[in-house]
Amino acid sequence: MTHPCLSCGACCASFRVDFSAHEAQELDGSVPDGLAMEVNDSLRRMRGTDHVPPRCAALTGRLGERVACGIYEWRPSPCREFEAGSDACNRARQRHGLAALEGGPY
Repeated sequence: MTHPCLSCGACCASFRVDFSAHEAQELDGSVPDGLAMEVNDSLRRMRGTDHVPPRCAALTGRLGERVACGIYEWRPSPCREFEAGSDACNRARQRHGLAALEGGPY
């Protein structure tokens, strides 16, 4: 079975993603500096997630069909902690006209 996230992407196009500045490359973290905007001295934000509508700059593909994270191995902690099939996931899916995931979190 293919993981449901590979045909969704709704979370990457629904939420603002803020994370510790220590997760950015500039401070020896892994999130590429070109995708991390400074919010303040201790906080960074994924580019595109504060747009209206939001869409993370690292998201590739077409929502609801086939998507991928361009920095999956280097993504920030909020992305790592997000659970497919959670209430937040299903709210994001609903915003984009996608059916809720049953039986999650995955």
